[in-house]
Amino acid sequence: MRVLFVSSGNSKNGISSLVFEQGESLRSLGYEIDYYLVKGKGLKGYLRNLISLRKKYKLGNYDIVHAHNIFCGYLCGIALLKPLVVSLMGWNVQKFLLRNLIYIFNLISWDVCIVKSQSMQLALKKMQVEIIPNGVDINVFKPMNRIIAQEYLNWDNNKKHFLFPADPSIEIKNFPLCEQAIRILRNDNYVLHTLGGVERKDMPYYYNASDVVIFTSKGEGSPNVIKEAMACNCKIVSVAVGDVPERFKEVKGCFLCQYKVEDIAQKIIEALNFPDKEVTSRQAILSLNSTLIAERLSEVYRSVMSRQNRMNL
Repeated sequence: MRVLFVSSGNSKNGISSLVFEQGESLRSLGYEIDYYLVKGKGLKGYLRNLISLRKKYKLGNYDIVHAHNIFCGYLCGIALLKPLVVSLMGWNVQKFLLRNLIYIFNLISWDVCIVKSQSMQLALKKMQVEIIPNGVDINVFKPMNRIIAQEYLNWDNNKKHFLFPADPSIEIKNFPLCEQAIRILRNDNYVLHTLGGVERKDMPYYYNASDVVIFTSKGEGSPNVIKEAMACNCKIVSVAVGDVPERFKEVKGCFLCQYKVEDIAQKIIEALNFPDKEVTSRQAILSLNSTLIAERLSEVYRSVMSRQNRMNL
């Protein structure tokens, strides 16, 4: 089966690592995956890709088109690409205008809409959706010795290291709140790191070298950095954003916090004092490994193709 992934190409490396890794997981199941990267921002920017996208679609003889994000879904719908699967990636389904456009496009042009969490499903309660979070490669993101990881990164193993798993320059990730929480703990041996500018290949070392991962984002669907940290069996402090509460349910070593500096600081201390050997975060995330998620996507594709074939009879 030939699948065209339509995704934003505006990131530093062109394609999102999450989208690329999902494509590679499907490729391992025997799918032929091709990519169209949308250049431009906002709906107007996306629409400038309409002609070139139509041309690629006509030449590619694809069985399925899979759009990754709201605007890619709009673009593919306007381009009349069929059959069309759309994955909504994040928190912006809460916005009134975008949500109502989703309802319209889902009615007239989308064959299946995938969301990443139950909170996204609730925001779109007027329509039927599939809940399929992004998967995590548990063979890449896995536990390693903390001292070895710290030595690889040239971190001082006499200090306590904390990781903010995002680029601090992205406003919605809410880095200042994390920074304030570390600051009020008033300990010169506490060092805060971020994933800003970190290469993908080094991220497992950052997770494993950290004593606690701290996440304070204002809006998410199903944040993969949380799942990656869990796959590395990290201790984590996070606000209740996206599907994080669901991921942390009954997991030892993972702590939910409020959007309050004092509460975050308190949870950081609790996490530091929690015994490493009792952490169960990796065990809780194994059901979301990338291969199993690819198999769930494969089921969606087969269902869409079956429906399409019946309509063509």
